[in-house]
Amino acid sequence: MPKHIVILGSLDTKGHEAQYLKALIEAQGFKTVLVDTSIGGEPSLQPDVSSEEVARLGGGNIRDIRASRNTGQVTPIMIKGAGIKVQELLAKGLLDGIIAFGGASNTTSATSVMKALPFGIPKLMVSSTASMPAYAAKYIGTKDITMMHSVVDISGINDLTKAVLERAAGAICGMAAASSGPVKPVSTSPIIAMTTFKFAEECGQHAMDLLEKKGYTVIPFHAQGIGDSAMEELIEQGLFHGVLDLVPAGVIEELLGGNRTTGPHRLEAAGRIGIPQVYTPCGFDMLSCGPLSRREAGDPLWTTLRLSERKIFIPDEFRVQARTRGDEVCRVAEVVARKLNESKGPVKFFIPTRGWSSLSTKGGDLYEPLTDALFAPALRKHLRPDIEVSELPMELNSPGFAEVLVTALDGMTRESLGNKA
Repeated sequence: MPKHIVILGSLDTKGHEAQYLKALIEAQGFKTVLVDTSIGGEPSLQPDVSSEEVARLGGGNIRDIRASRNTGQVTPIMIKGAGIKVQELLAKGLLDGIIAFGGASNTTSATSVMKALPFGIPKLMVSSTASMPAYAAKYIGTKDITMMHSVVDISGINDLTKAVLERAAGAICGMAAASSGPVKPVSTSPIIAMTTFKFAEECGQHAMDLLEKKGYTVIPFHAQGIGDSAMEELIEQGLFHGVLDLVPAGVIEELLGGNRTTGPHRLEAAGRIGIPQVYTPCGFDMLSCGPLSRREAGDPLWTTLRLSERKIFIPDEFRVQARTRGDEVCRVAEVVARKLNESKGPVKFFIPTRGWSSLSTKGGDLYEPLTDALFAPALRKHLRPDIEVSELPMELNSPGFAEVLVTALDGMTRESLGNKA
């Protein structure tokens, strides 16, 4: 049975280009589903899914949309409708890959639609704005979207646009041929999600080794903001049986406005799903505030939080970590407690009192044990009494601490899996 490639296109202005891409994909033995997302006028070729249907699914009327001059108001309607439609196509087995092309507006709309699809579905955006740093992160976000820089604007069929579309067709067909669809757990061993970063890498490696010896598959995520946000979304997809959240730093980064912010919903997915969770305070001892040039420029983050007056770790111009204050670790303790209190499954929190990371151990650049000591009482004050909080006279990166974490998570996970058997 041939696989299906969905083509998103504004067929009122890019119909000829979409027709050419459609022919290229079909020449490689794939079926196509052409979805019209245009808001300006009638399409120049017949789509498989009309803009009228897309608008209706989004809660709008295509006549009103075409008559409107407020693109900021009508575009979200088309994005919503197209997102619903591609999920319908996926459920019917009519979407094995998705592709779109365009400039800034089409790229923003199309990648927003692609984000409605699960991890593992090939997603290719051919964009003339793919290399713009200010836009690229927004386009991709936490999703497995592949960006192809078209260099030229895809406007008209000429030697250059032909070359771009030919390679794009080959890319999406190749990805769809190699893909088996949305990623679903196939391992016979339980799968654990784990956050880590440079200042916790020894603990992370110890824990991973121990978990794998106990028969688990461990999927690590780099806690730089995007990685841990992606973990939350994959937890929602039901991919994991437990979480070892070594580095929940995104919570304090969001609270204070640091570089590793993860948005407002960090530490929530596992609780909703009800899978076992083990936490440490790693990352609450620092705020990512680089590059260093922000200090000289009087950046609001630096001036408002008076970061220049704090202990600072500066390995290079870009990676700068400022020590958090006592009031800040108490505030994050309250936020963490509020989130964990909503958990439907078992939760344990372990605090290494001799250093939360390699930077806050004795001799480290951010060593402040009196500040760290304020966290545990604040956490206990706001946390449900049935959630265990353990303070251990260890460094986070010690093998013994990793063993404690793994033992706790292993026990909770086996009990959880046993209850579901």
